[in-house]
Amino acid sequence: MPISVVIADDQEMVRRGFRMILESQHDIEVLDDVIDGRAALDAVARLRPDVLLLDIRMPALDGLAVTRRLAELAAAHPEHGQRPRIVIVTTFDLDEYVHAALRDGASGFLLKDASPAMLVEAVRAAAVGDSLVSPAITVRLLRRMAPAAGPGRPARTPSEPLTEREQDVVRALAGGLTNAEIAGELYVSLSTVKTHLANVQNKLDARNRVEIAAWAWETGLVTGRT
Repeated sequence: MPISVVIADDQEMVRRGFRMILESQHDIEVLDDVIDGRAALDAVARLRPDVLLLDIRMPALDGLAVTRRLAELAAAHPEHGQRPRIVIVTTFDLDEYVHAALRDGASGFLLKDASPAMLVEAVRAAAVGDSLVSPAITVRLLRRMAPAAGPGRPARTPSEPLTEREQDVVRALAGGLTNAEIAGELYVSLSTVKTHLANVQNKLDARNRVEIAAWAWETGLVTGRT
């Protein structure tokens, strides 16, 4: 079945452009496009899309408020099933925005000048529980997230210790490498990298690879000395 998508952006030209890009793909279906955060929440409840594309600055409710609200609803009503995966697509490359979105469970963060191919890949990645964030944004952001955890917000404890190889994979991930780049750097197959990341995700009870990377920075598994 195609990946179902709802687009939320207050600029009609942006909504039309995203719809054209996504609907050109055989495996993606755009269910609706809406102009603000309240309409986005309504569309999610009504249509139950796999992926929600969200702008940050919108009338009524902004994209960060929608992301937070959907996380709260999922926690309060787990019986309602999986909430949509969220990809933030915005003009504003501000660390506090990226940080807030990913902390509340967004699966990706793209700038509106990203290529059409990257938009498509972000939707596909989100649909399978992965994430796509610009490596430059990821590394810059996570370096700031590490001290932000602080003593009042301890890093999560894995259900069992990570193996040495799993730690190698996580370090590379937290450095902004893709799965293919990790495989090349560690001289292992792509499927081996995916297996290690799946094991780490289970041990950390992490929602996506961004949370794994955040954990690595927060615990000091990686540092800014690169």
